[in-house]
Amino acid sequence: MLFLKLSWESFRFAISALKTNLTRTVLSLSGVTVGIFAIIAVFTLVDSLEANIRSSFSFLGTNVMRVDRFPYANGPQDYPWWKYFRRPPGTVAEYEFLQQRLTSAEAVTISASSNTTVKAGSNAYQGMSLTGAVYSYQDVYEISLEEGRYFTLSEINASRNFAIVGKEIANTLFPQQEVIGNQIKIKGMKFTVIGVFEEEGEGLFDTPSKDQACLIPYGAFNKMYYTGKNGMEPTIAVKGMVEDIGLVALENEMTGLLRAKRGLRPRDENNFALNKTEFIQNAIGSVFDVISVAGWVIGGFSILVGGFGIANIMFVSVRERTNIIGIQKSLGAKNYFILFQFLFESICLSLIGGITGIIIVFFLTFIQLGSLEITLSFNNIMLGLGVSTIIGVVSGIVPATLAARMDPVEAIRTN
Repeated sequence: MLFLKLSWESFRFAISALKTNLTRTVLSLSGVTVGIFAIIAVFTLVDSLEANIRSSFSFLGTNVMRVDRFPYANGPQDYPWWKYFRRPPGTVAEYEFLQQRLTSAEAVTISASSNTTVKAGSNAYQGMSLTGAVYSYQDVYEISLEEGRYFTLSEINASRNFAIVGKEIANTLFPQQEVIGNQIKIKGMKFTVIGVFEEEGEGLFDTPSKDQACLIPYGAFNKMYYTGKNGMEPTIAVKGMVEDIGLVALENEMTGLLRAKRGLRPRDENNFALNKTEFIQNAIGSVFDVISVAGWVIGGFSILVGGFGIANIMFVSVRERTNIIGIQKSLGAKNYFILFQFLFESICLSLIGGITGIIIVFFLTFIQLGSLEITLSFNNIMLGLGVSTIIGVVSGIVPATLAARMDPVEAIRTN
């Protein structure tokens, strides 16, 4: 009860300080408001942008390693693409070899893709991303269906002409119609639609989206396209174990198995590249880390100015209430009571500025920025409140200490 009474009394003094000289207080708190706004606005924009970009690259999968000819590159460097170009592509035989022998993987899949045109009646959709996949494709990549179902194992093995299409393709080919069970035509072959992907919406970058994709059995894809060397290159992808941090165990095992399958001697260089999808995500994260630091620097200067403003208010407040401090101490008020009173007032003033900055950021999230959806997260709100509290403590600790150490007799005599 004593703590609540002390807090309420300190809060009343803080409000009184605001009302006494409103112009001075507003100008002083504007620094904290601008600083918190700058930091939280940058962090909110960075988090939203990073989430959107990561979502745009979700087609690569999570915790997935791919067998490619070309390795992912980071930054300017000597990239001998002519050497990588001569490497052989992955094959179905290698996929089956890895599927049978890998022990540090959850699933192994192989797929091949091409852009083509799909038709249904008098309607057509150009630029569709057509992918032929095996049954384990759903175990490596996330397959979310809005309606319908995935292929059965027997349908994959029999290379049945079934298809799963994206939402945009379904709306274009079958406007105001039932999609499941209807037929589409791809390169002269008829396919029955058995499923529709969940709508992903427009991404920030022009990355592949399931809205413009179509999935068919791998064998049906081979009926229309030649896969392998000098044809459509298939991609072998392996999903690693959750406990395999960095996919180190999976990479070592896959390297040994692929070298054995391709007949490489101990001194021969690898003629394949094992690419981790986390490479792109880590590269994205490092870029946004730099932007976050810039946000701290920009907001830090404003907060520094705001902190000095609050300290100035507190020094003035201590001066104006010196007589009151003397009376309180003569009536038995302890030093910690006076200290807490002014410190609480400083924190309240700083929080008012910080909350104002957060509210401004919140209203800015309603601004439409194309496909970029801005969201003010709970973590960023708590960050703003935490920084405001720290600024209040730092700005008020010296004035509060001076007030707590005052001699009651001298304080009462002060005019």
